[in-house]
Amino acid sequence: MQPKKNDKADLSKNSSLYFVIGLALILLISWQAIEWKTYDKDLYGYEALDVDEEDDEEIPITEQIKTPPPPPPPPPPAPEVIEVVEDEEEVEETVIESTETNEEEIVEIVEVEEEFEDVDVPFAVIEDVPIFPGCEKVKKSQRRDCFQEKMNKHIRKNFRYPEIAQEMGIQGRVYVNFIIAKDGQITNIRMRGPDKNLEKEAKRIISKLPSMTPGKQRGRPVRVPFSIPITFRLQ
Repeated sequence: MQPKKNDKADLSKNSSLYFVIGLALILLISWQAIEWKTYDKDLYGYEALDVDEEDDEEIPITEQIKTPPPPPPPPPPAPEVIEVVEDEEEVEETVIESTETNEEEIVEIVEVEEEFEDVDVPFAVIEDVPIFPGCEKVKKSQRRDCFQEKMNKHIRKNFRYPEIAQEMGIQGRVYVNFIIAKDGQITNIRMRGPDKNLEKEAKRIISKLPSMTPGKQRGRPVRVPFSIPITFRLQ
C-alpha cells in the first residue's frame, strides 16, 4: 500500500528560508561568543579600591652624617738651642714734629690765599669805574654819570641808520655787550637785535669807542663787562 502525499505537508518547500534563518542565528551566536567579556570582581570591585592608603607614602627617615673637621696640624718643634743676644745695638728714636703753625706761617698762608683772581667785575659794582676820555678830572663819585653821558654822546655822534633797513621799514632795539679790558681796549663785542643790518651798525658804533682808563678792583686793573641798548627808530 503506497502512502499518500499531501501537497501542503511538503517539507522541502521552505527549506531555503529555514537555512538562511538558521545561518543568521549561528552567525549571531558566534559573534556574541567572540565579543563576550568577563571581569574579576575581586580586582576591580569598589570594595577592593582604597585610595587613601595609596596616597600615604612613607618617607624613609634619613640622618645626615656629619664628617668631623680634620685635626689641626702639630705645632712646629721647639729649637734645641736658644741663643741669647746681648742688647748692645742702639735703637733710633722716632722724632714726632708738631703740626701746629706759628703766627709767621699763618700770615704767609693768608697772603697766598688773598691773591687777586682774574675775574670780570660788572660795571655796577666795581670800586673804580673805567674812565672815559674827558672824565679824568671829574670826582670819583660822579665818574659813573660822566661815563654814561660820554657813551650816549658817542653813540649819537656816530649813529647812521642803515639804508637797507630804512627801505624795508626795519626798526627796533639792539642790545650790545662788550668788555673793557685791563688795558682799556674794547673787546668781545656781541649784539642781539631784530635785524642783522641793525646789529652790524651797532657793532660799528661800539668799535669806534676810544681807549679808556681800565676799571680797578682793590687797586688792580680788571676786566669790566658793559651793556647798552641802541634804539633804531624811523622818523
